[in-house]
Amino acid sequence: MKTRCELCFHHCQLDKGQTGLCRARGCRDGRIVSLNYGKLTSLALDPIQKKPLRRFHPRSLILSVGSFGCNLRCPFCQNHEISMAGDGELQTVELSPEQLAAKATEFVPQGNIGVAYTYNEPLIGYEYVRNCAALVRERGLVNVLVTNGTIEEAPWRELLPFIDAANIDLKGFTAAWYRKLGGDLDTVKRSIALAAERCHVEVTTLLISGENDSVEEIRELARWLAGVDPNIPLHLSRFFPRYRMTDRPPTPVERVYHLADEARAYLTYVYTGNC
Repeated sequence: MKTRCELCFHHCQLDKGQTGLCRARGCRDGRIVSLNYGKLTSLALDPIQKKPLRRFHPRSLILSVGSFGCNLRCPFCQNHEISMAGDGELQTVELSPEQLAAKATEFVPQGNIGVAYTYNEPLIGYEYVRNCAALVRERGLVNVLVTNGTIEEAPWRELLPFIDAANIDLKGFTAAWYRKLGGDLDTVKRSIALAAERCHVEVTTLLISGENDSVEEIRELARWLAGVDPNIPLHLSRFFPRYRMTDRPPTPVERVYHLADEARAYLTYVYTGNC
C-alpha cells in the first residue's frame, strides 16, 4: 500500500523504500520521513542582502544553512549540485536543531541575527526547519526562509508563526512556464499572500529572455503583487547560463532595467540584481 506525502502539491505516492520527486523525502516503515533531516551541505555567515533581503535588518549578517533536494526541476538552477542531489550523494555535516541554534548564538558577537534556511529548497526538509526555527526563536534570534513557495497550505500556516522574513521565488507569472519547471503558479501565489500577512516578505524573479521577460507578464506580476501589498520588495534578477541552460545568453542589462521601470508603476520597491 502506497503512502502519500502531503507536503507539496506533487503528493508523491510512495511504496516502502521509495523516495519522492524532491529526493529528500521517502517512505520508510509505512510513513513519510525527511531523508535530509539535519544533514547540511552548506553553512556560512552571509550578508542578509545575499538572500536577497533589502528591507529586513539591512547590513546585518545571518547564519545560512542548506541541505539537498528540491521539489522543482528548474533547468537554470544555480545550486543544482545540491538541489538535484539525493541522500548519500554528497558529503554532509549533521547538526541537530539544538546544535544549530547554539551555533547561531555563537556567531552573535560577529553580528549574526539568526538563521536563514536557503541554498537548496528548505521546505522539503520541513520538519528540520520547523524544529530549528522554534529553538532559534527561543534564543531571541530571527528565522529567514529563501524558498520557492511550493508547499501546501496547512504546513505553511503551521510554520509561518516561527518565520520572521522570507524571500519567495516567483519564477514567472504564467501557468505554462511553471509547468515547465515542475511547479504550480497558484500554489506560490497563495504562499506569498499568506506569508505577507504574517512576516516580512520579499519576492525574486529571475528574468530569462524569451521565457518570462515580456512587458505584459512583468506588468501582470507586479500588478498582482501590489494587490497583496504594494510595499513588498520585488527583486528582478539577471539570468546567466547555468546547469541545463548553458545555451542561452545572459539577460541583457537594459532589459532588466526596463522591466524594473515597468514594475515600479505598481510597486514601491523594485531592485535589480546581478547587473
